[in-house]
Amino acid sequence: MRAYIIRRILLMILTLLLVTMIIFGIIRLIPGSVIDLMVAEMGKESGMGAELTAEVVKQKLGLDVPIHIQYWRWLGNVFQGDLGTSLWRGTPVTREIIARLPVTFELGLIALITSLVIALPIGAYSAIRQDSGADYMGRTFAILALSIPPFWIGTMIMVYPSIWLGWSPTIDLIPFTENPAGNLVQFLIPGVIIGMTNTGTTMRMTRTMMLEVLRQDYIRTAWSKGLRERTVVMRHALKNALIPVVSMIGLLMPYLITGAVIIEVIFALPGIGRLLLEAVNKRDYPIISGINLLLASFVLVINLLVDLTYAYLDPRVQYR
Repeated sequence: MRAYIIRRILLMILTLLLVTMIIFGIIRLIPGSVIDLMVAEMGKESGMGAELTAEVVKQKLGLDVPIHIQYWRWLGNVFQGDLGTSLWRGTPVTREIIARLPVTFELGLIALITSLVIALPIGAYSAIRQDSGADYMGRTFAILALSIPPFWIGTMIMVYPSIWLGWSPTIDLIPFTENPAGNLVQFLIPGVIIGMTNTGTTMRMTRTMMLEVLRQDYIRTAWSKGLRERTVVMRHALKNALIPVVSMIGLLMPYLITGAVIIEVIFALPGIGRLLLEAVNKRDYPIISGINLLLASFVLVINLLVDLTYAYLDPRVQYR
């Protein structure tokens, strides 16, 4: 197991290097560089010549050298724990990410809990009561959860209650340390909206795998021994059925962050997704590179944890 983990960590480092190289180059191919945006803004304020201003801005931001040199400089700072400085804000990228990370983390945690609490019980019950009324209701709910876009639900919640009821969600962030109840209420609606999309996928996967496991010979043997339904389902069927479901959840985990981009904008939550969208609009390269490094690291760590979970759920799986 230890040797396997070491190999995976080394592979993760190589993967991160490749990802950062691709992101570092792609963001500079977006039409309209940060130099053009800054020159236009500075020209309005000071009336300086565009050529002179562009050269001054390039030197000040360190963009006057070839892109590969910029990348190695940035990578060297990353190894020292420095993700760079925001081109527009002038603040350390690490500070910006740390300030926004709790918002996105709480939003993703609520979405994950919502997805698992709804999907696993309903998916398992639908499989146990196959082709019953409850099964059809659960499958219909899963299809609806997959079909309705989260941003549409968020927009409807922001618009129509304010028109019909004179109520709208709070747009000013309520810190958890100051008002825990108010903070949870503020994050509950957007968190549930994000979690509902994952709910449909996880529910269908849980039902499919439970149906397959319930047809296995060892389950029939457990029934023939006269074991209670709860014992057969919880102790023998559900644990084995969860192995592919865990893999699916691992694949859906990155969506909890990337899917929060639009939701954070709609509900005015100052999280990582909103920061990334603002950075892309302003071509703030250090912030974009820093956030993508964080997201790539998160995805790789989640995949490693999912693989290690297999060994716990299925003793036949051994890593060497």
